[in-house]
Amino acid sequence: MQPRNMSMSGVVDLAAVKAAQEAKAKAEQARAQSAREGGAGAISPADLVIDVDEAGFERDVLQRSAEVPVVIDFWAEWCEPCKQLSPVLERLAVEYNGRFLLAKVDVDANQMLMQQFGIQGIPAVFAVVAGQALPLFQGAAGEAQIRQTLDQLVQVGEQRFGLTGLTVDPEAEPGGAPETSEQPAGPHDGLLEAAVQALDSGDLSRAVQAYKNVLNEDPGNEEAKLGLAQAELLQRVQGVDPQQVRRDAADKPADVQAQIAAADLDLVGGHVEDAFGRLIETVQRTVGDDRDTVRMRLLELFEVVGPDDPRVIAARRALARALF
Repeated sequence: MQPRNMSMSGVVDLAAVKAAQEAKAKAEQARAQSAREGGAGAISPADLVIDVDEAGFERDVLQRSAEVPVVIDFWAEWCEPCKQLSPVLERLAVEYNGRFLLAKVDVDANQMLMQQFGIQGIPAVFAVVAGQALPLFQGAAGEAQIRQTLDQLVQVGEQRFGLTGLTVDPEAEPGGAPETSEQPAGPHDGLLEAAVQALDSGDLSRAVQAYKNVLNEDPGNEEAKLGLAQAELLQRVQGVDPQQVRRDAADKPADVQAQIAAADLDLVGGHVEDAFGRLIETVQRTVGDDRDTVRMRLLELFEVVGPDDPRVIAARRALARALF
């Protein structure tokens, strides 16, 4: 497990985007399964706060983070500020009624987890969303600040990752939380795994072809669509001179290809709104085939970021205004 920081806004992390789509698909599958079972799977309020150790971290935190944001409270018995913070977090976990899960980690007994998260002092509070770790705050914090942070976390989980939380039943027996079950292998899992491996190794041509192979057999496969958009984006920016691309875009505002190339760099660099805004402005300045070329590239970039991202939703509205 290699935790890493993930900003709640701003940058586009391609790995996080992929994790978001996978987490969203798993959450939708879990909700569908629960509906088929008549709403089974509710947990007790007592199960919203769990003790986690190194052995159970993958099961209790990483896997559960595909269903619900998991807040991690790193604490120790000797830590006086921890004794003030932990009860507040526990109370809020119950109050938020399944919108996040609180995992408590005793750092004295789990030194490896403390090192992996790069924790220098406690109390320290992190979150894991769809397998991605992000810092929330360190040290004592007021309840108002904690609530604001949790509200933002829940919003990110819902909007970007499709995580709607856990079903809580006050009448449920404590300890009745459902085990995370493996989803049956899909017909294209082998091809998708090969594509992911190629993408991770930097063999972009092979990754592009592998994703295309999946889409040839299953045109609606969302994971393949996302993977192909990512791989093609990385392929386009591979080996380019960023400074030259930006000079061309600045010197030639009417050059469609120059603006498209700069938008690709904007997106890879995490400047999402800049990329979208650049292409929408180009749409406004062009007509005919040039306008359609820009529009199609913008739609491809929407695929990379994800259709539910607020920035994509806003850009779609702006694109519609530019076109009509």
